[in-house]
Amino acid sequence: MTSNRPIEDWGKLLGDVPSAAAILDRFLHHAQTIAITGRSYRLKDQVPVAGKETKKNQPKSNEPPTAESAS
Repeated sequence: MTSNRPIEDWGKLLGDVPSAAAILDRFLHHAQTIAITGRSYRLKDQVPVAGKETKKNQPKSNEPPTAESAS
């Protein structure tokens, strides 16, 4: 089971704190939790914010800039 929300927020997300506590109690009884921090790998190719370029938008060092990347 994975979630991008912390355990503390599950009560609000489900709209029922006692039910969320019961669900989590059963999920976590014999489980190991792993908290992963940092930027999401899934979002690595997302469209950049205006004014910022990503590696994907920059020409490779051995390729000359194209008309599209020069603008």
